[in-house]
Amino acid sequence: MDLCIPSRTMSRGGNYYGLVIVDDFSRFTWTLFIITKDDAFHAFKKLTKVVQNEKKCYIYAIKTNHGEISK
Repeated sequence: MDLCIPSRTMSRGGNYYGLVIVDDFSRFTWTLFIITKDDAFHAFKKLTKVVQNEKKCYIYAIKTNHGEISK
């Protein structure tokens, strides 16, 4: 999971940030566009509910870089 740095230009939906979530097992990737960093948790919660209902399984662990910038 990674939260991309804000874009200089606003998207059509008024979003500046991108939240990228990758499933380590299947390598399936979701990209969520959000307006502020504060919206990241709410977007993640909404996505997890959708995925858990669709796949009939639970998410037991998440992995992030703890806000460090990767090079």
